[in-house]
Amino acid sequence: MSLRIIILFLIFFSNTIAGEIHGVPKIIDGDTVHINNYKLRLEGIDAPEMRQQCKKEFLKISSIIGFTLYKDYSCGKVSKEKLISKISGTEIKCIFTTKDRYKRYIATCFKEKTNLNQWMVRNGYAIAYRRYSKKYVPDEDFAKENKLGLWQGKFMNPEKWRKLN
Repeated sequence: MSLRIIILFLIFFSNTIAGEIHGVPKIIDGDTVHINNYKLRLEGIDAPEMRQQCKKEFLKISSIIGFTLYKDYSCGKVSKEKLISKISGTEIKCIFTTKDRYKRYIATCFKEKTNLNQWMVRNGYAIAYRRYSKKYVPDEDFAKENKLGLWQGKFMNPEKWRKLN
């Protein structure tokens, strides 16, 4: 193979990487963690932003009348706190294949055998990020059907919230 072809191959595939990162993470929000100097974005999920407010059912007056009052809560903070609580200061393993435009590694992270990306969606603390992956849609459906996390009330899709704020 000529040197020219090798160089073209390397340039073409320069954004494609793969590897593992292990360590005790610093949790930035519900879909971003840092391990040492590595910034990792949890692949296939989208969690509420730290400043994002959602609505939680506060008072429901009979299903016949159909009147429900909602109160605001910091769903972005709740998402982050739930991920912190799940990891609880232990080491995690993240497998990455690429970087995003913000130079974050796009990764699937595990605490022992638990896929943390999936756990966040299945428990309603994040949604499936359909624009990039359909992998966690069944887990989102489960959370929605069982009114877990965000699905207990009303919320704006985090991607839409970012665009408006």
